[in-house]
Amino acid sequence: MINEDEQKLYDILKMLEIEYSRYEHKPIYTIEEAHQLDICIPGQHCKNLFLRNRKGNMHYLVILDEAKQVDLKLLSRQIGSTNLSFASKERLYKYLALKPGSVSPFGLINDIDKDVQILIDKDLVSASNISFHPNVNTATISISYKNLEKFIKWCGNKFTFICIN
Repeated sequence: MINEDEQKLYDILKMLEIEYSRYEHKPIYTIEEAHQLDICIPGQHCKNLFLRNRKGNMHYLVILDEAKQVDLKLLSRQIGSTNLSFASKERLYKYLALKPGSVSPFGLINDIDKDVQILIDKDLVSASNISFHPNVNTATISISYKNLEKFIKWCGNKFTFICIN
């Protein structure tokens, strides 16, 4: 069943002529739960981390390969920020209108003021297809990397490439 928030995303993807494949599944909240699904979703699976700086006046959505780990101290130095930490679920909802377990770059459609900066692991650029939740954790969609970038540019949020080892 597709809810209103999810449909809003699909309408935007259609308007942008972005093709995607949709896979419905039970609600999942972690990468580990995703691995337990009895479903084959092609492409690079990503994890998305919603972070804030120490003052709480800067917010970042980090997009990286699901298998990678992020050292927040190194990342803060790489982007020239004060210390980074995970943002609260209240901030996640305030800026992206998302709930924990459904964090995705597609939440940018709700960031009217373009407050969230996107940090993309440069290794994802070479992926042909990548997968994300469509603002709900009961489905996953797969799109091309090129179309992800097209979507982010349409949203108007600043994005930067980062190196995550």
